[in-house]
Amino acid sequence: MDPAKINQLPADPFDYFPAILCIVCDSPIDALVALCVRRGEAMDLVAAALWSGESGCIVTTLHGGRQIAVMPTPDGRWAACNAFLDEVFATPQEATWKLNTLLKRGRTGYVGYVQRTVPPPMGAKILQPTPQTVRNAE
Repeated sequence: MDPAKINQLPADPFDYFPAILCIVCDSPIDALVALCVRRGEAMDLVAAALWSGESGCIVTTLHGGRQIAVMPTPDGRWAACNAFLDEVFATPQEATWKLNTLLKRGRTGYVGYVQRTVPPPMGAKILQPTPQTVRNAE
């Protein structure tokens, strides 16, 4: 590719991932606890997210390897989700397609995103979710 054209391409510093909704809660701590995170760890994760100045979602890996995400919903509540971070996508459309293949029996999901340039700290990452909600029509 011509180097002059590279500068004209929009820079998208995010990797997108699908997340399947488990439960909607009133606070991020309640959402993390609903996903089996101990309350003390949940408070630490939320405090770290608030301290960083990000208003995004919180992602962590539970003991045993299950990846979870807690992200704000458009109506101001918090979605507790199973996150699929093993395969991230360059565009939200690709992540939405993958999410649609994962959704079954009318479940709901979200497409979240992770900053590509920031390496994740051990155990948790601060994310910004997209406001897009996907519902399986089955």
